[in-house]
Amino acid sequence: MESRSTTGEGGLDRPRWVRLTRFLDAPPYRVFRAWSHPEELARWFPQRVEGSLAPGTRTILAWPEQRVWWDVVTVDPDRAFAFRWPWTPDDAWVTTVTVRMAPHGTGTRISLEDGPFDIGIPGVLDAWGECQEGWGEALALLRAHLDFSADLRTFR
Repeated sequence: MESRSTTGEGGLDRPRWVRLTRFLDAPPYRVFRAWSHPEELARWFPQRVEGSLAPGTRTILAWPEQRVWWDVVTVDPDRAFAFRWPWTPDDAWVTTVTVRMAPHGTGTRISLEDGPFDIGIPGVLDAWGECQEGWGEALALLRAHLDFSADLRTFR
């Protein structure tokens, strides 16, 4: 299992990205479906998905204490799913999340990239930290759902 955050050269003046890689037992079509179908996404990530996950649409993800919008950017069946979403409460900082899937043995290599985060802007450093922690947890929930048919979310 690989997990890393990368920064550009030059310190605070360079954008940050969060990049995570995981290996799942599920085949790529199941991993893609878990991201791209509202009923599947709601089984491991938010409590509820309001809307479509088609390219060019805005969808609302709802948790008990929070509602967040996603603008779906890319849908490439069994290969990639990308969306934009806000990281600050006032929607002032929006990043693009790209999830790539590739066959790996009988399972899937999943690579997630979220960014850029300009940590020189107030509030964005905290968002970058939340991003690292949040996507690590989310990918663990995805693995539990796909590989073990388990729902580890606490709000069920």
